[in-house]
Amino acid sequence: MTARSGETFELGRAVRDVEALLAGPVPATGPTDSQGDPVTGEWTATSGEGFRILPLWESDSLVGVYAPEWNDAEEAARGHLDDLVAELDRRWGAHRKVGMRVAIFRNIADEPLPPLFRTLCDQDFLGDLSGASRAPRLVLLRRRLNSGEDGRGSGVIA
Repeated sequence: MTARSGETFELGRAVRDVEALLAGPVPATGPTDSQGDPVTGEWTATSGEGFRILPLWESDSLVGVYAPEWNDAEEAARGHLDDLVAELDRRWGAHRKVGMRVAIFRNIADEPLPPLFRTLCDQDFLGDLSGASRAPRLVLLRRRLNSGEDGRGSGVIA
């Protein structure tokens, strides 16, 4: 679960959150650290050497949800990410795809990975990322499906 659980996706808020992320501090060194809401324990961010990951949106629980409702939830999440990427493309120019295949294979082989890619693999943010750039920083956006024990659904992270 994330601190975004239960919120309605709002494109304007997501863009502001991305802009705040780009303007905010990013640790140059240090260990990877996940933060949670002090009251609920829900995930709010993960920071590490050269990166910061935030949830931008999370769907309602998908426990007990099956097709076609499951497919509808997935399609809505994909639409949210597509809308956000399109808006960032409009503001900053075309995004680029950042592949995770090499990181996934290195992770499976238990080979060293840069801290960002290690964290993405550890948190199951697998699959290609959409990279939008506003110099000097790059924001990577990803949709994640989590059908694990916590029953959460799709989410968009930056």
